[in-house]
Amino acid sequence: MNRIRLRNVAVLLLLPALALTACGSGAAPGAAPAGAQASPAPTDDPVAAVRTVDSVAALLPADVRASGRLRIGSSIGFPPGAYYPDGPGKAPAGQDIDIADAVAKVLGVKLDRQDASFETILPALGSGKYDVGTGNFGVTAQRLKTVDFVTYIDDGQGFAVKKGTTAVNKKVTDLTQLCGLTIGTGAGTTFEATLTAQKHICAEAGKKPYDVKVYSENGATQTALQQGRIDVIMSTINGLRHQAAQPAANIRFLGEYHRLDVGFAFKKGSPLTKAFRAAVDELIKDGTYARILKKWGTGASAIDASRINPPEHR
Repeated sequence: MNRIRLRNVAVLLLLPALALTACGSGAAPGAAPAGAQASPAPTDDPVAAVRTVDSVAALLPADVRASGRLRIGSSIGFPPGAYYPDGPGKAPAGQDIDIADAVAKVLGVKLDRQDASFETILPALGSGKYDVGTGNFGVTAQRLKTVDFVTYIDDGQGFAVKKGTTAVNKKVTDLTQLCGLTIGTGAGTTFEATLTAQKHICAEAGKKPYDVKVYSENGATQTALQQGRIDVIMSTINGLRHQAAQPAANIRFLGEYHRLDVGFAFKKGSPLTKAFRAAVDELIKDGTYARILKKWGTGASAIDASRINPPEHR
């Protein structure tokens, strides 16, 4: 997912783009979509009261404690995960932003945040460009081979259609329901991987295969849906729910398909994971975590405790 970090919003839509769990962007970071209007951010600030917890900060490597800084690659594009409510060049907002900022405060460090396209972040961790990455990254068995995760939410995969369509009328529980249809999703995402891996099931069921169209920009995916060039969008549960709640977005959420843990991403063997897990657990314990999720309307995705490299949901 996950999924899902594209900058441009379709000119056809005047509301924020849906939050894809595992997307990538071919646009320049922070590029402003023509005609798009940013969704105002909630005004409450549950991160403001967070303080450093010395016992948790002590879990950081000595060099990080000495420098007091961490480099974070963030995929920023749309609510509720991460977006620019006041336009490019201004401060980003969203659930991922608040959780990362709160973790940094518990650890007593500052984040040097760089807006990066989704598909570039995980490789950049391995090269040492970033210490940590965020972008609603879903924990999958394939990613666990090369990346370490510290979980902070439980999101996942879902589907949406244009309002009024008859292509799909009910929750998608089996991909054979999509046989013969055209599905749009983001490049390099868990959605693309799932659709590609399961494409054989339609032929096995004696049905016409579904077609997958992959887009490097979220705005292009939404435009394709509104113009009828695709029948269905596959994206994140929270992002699709958020978008469907905006009347002018003209989409209908078809429900959850597959849940995935979402986490901070690190290069394999990173010494930062224990400190991040302890920081997330501290936020859960003191109530900050619940307040952040309430702020962004994602309480249904709450976790009870953070984990390092949990197995992929089956």
